[in-house]
Amino acid sequence: MPNVIIGIFLVLFTLEFVVELVLNELNIRQVRKSRAAQAVPEFFQDRISKDEYEQSARYTLAKSRFRRWSEVYGRIVILFLLFGGLLPLLENLIIAMLPQSLANSHIRGVLFCLAVGAILSLASLPIDLYSTFGIESRFGFNKTTLSLYFSDKLKGLILGILIGGPFLFVVLWLMQATGEYWWIWAFVFITLFQLLMIIIFPTFIAPWFNKFEPLASGELRDRIQALAKQIGFKSSGIFLMDGSKRSAHSNAYFTGIGRAKRIVLFDTLIEQMSIEQGLAVLAHEMGHYKMKHVRRMMLMQGLILFVGLYILSRLVNYEPVFSAFDLQPSNHAALVLFSLLSGPLTFYLAPLVNLLSRKHEYEADRFAVITLGKGKPMEEALINLTVKNLSNLTPNPWYSAYHYSHPTPTERIGAIRRITT
Repeated sequence: MPNVIIGIFLVLFTLEFVVELVLNELNIRQVRKSRAAQAVPEFFQDRISKDEYEQSARYTLAKSRFRRWSEVYGRIVILFLLFGGLLPLLENLIIAMLPQSLANSHIRGVLFCLAVGAILSLASLPIDLYSTFGIESRFGFNKTTLSLYFSDKLKGLILGILIGGPFLFVVLWLMQATGEYWWIWAFVFITLFQLLMIIIFPTFIAPWFNKFEPLASGELRDRIQALAKQIGFKSSGIFLMDGSKRSAHSNAYFTGIGRAKRIVLFDTLIEQMSIEQGLAVLAHEMGHYKMKHVRRMMLMQGLILFVGLYILSRLVNYEPVFSAFDLQPSNHAALVLFSLLSGPLTFYLAPLVNLLSRKHEYEADRFAVITLGKGKPMEEALINLTVKNLSNLTPNPWYSAYHYSHPTPTERIGAIRRITT
């Protein structure tokens, strides 16, 4: 039976890998074809120069070519972790390090899970370093320094231990202490934990990485406040984030729930957009809140979590799964194996999640247009963001369906024009 489990996993794993490679190659072919024909979408023909379009195509192709090798590398890492004897070696090392009294405690499980996470993080460093200091630097987007980069990694490690450690301890305790239906208790705990993180993230976690300052008084602040009042969007304030210290990419978002909600603008967004365009972007973000999109996405994620925990509860005592990867049955081994093995299955949920997300983006665009009484600012903002960020103007439809949580700029602008005509 262990050999059957390994065979099924390898088939699904390979299928996922092939699908990813094919989608990437289709996207590369689409970009090259459009580049050769200078097939700039109608909405951008008078708004993007030949040099900017060429730079956009080169940026997309550079990322796509690198994706080929990063996919291969990532697959090798997972296979080595599962079949290279690393997991049982880690288990034995942790047992040897711990005092006898803790050898069978939840501490052992927490350390095992954190160790696997640390290995995956270390393995991803070469990919992330080249992406940041290679591709992003080559195209003028990267603003971070090596010291800042590794400072961020260190902070992430500290947070992972301080937050992830207790989180894992409680999950493992629930798995042991609450009987057959532990997965329901775990679902309740994880859901409440996620809500807590949403509340504390804006105030306690995000400021550890970026500086947030109240937006200075002036026309932009006055008009944002008027817009928020018109919509009925209550927040704890409007903040400017120093995103430019890491990247030239721009964005705006709202974060938190309840009284912890805050509107956040990247300083790069302020520099790159007019007040009208900035208001359109914020009206779009407020539209997500007013139309309860965040709640819907959380419900969908909750449903996926609920089903996932139920499946895990059926497998946690199934010994052949553990023996297939040379591990002794345990709750912490079950968590690690499930997280590593579930990828080839959850991969196919991505288009469904993206379908809902893209629907929400269209609805938020419509909300912004109706709220502002005009579509031009939203259209101009999308064109501006697309050109400044060197976004792919002509992605392959299959690739975007699998990987884009937002409709393409061309699709969004076309929908906006249909609203205003």
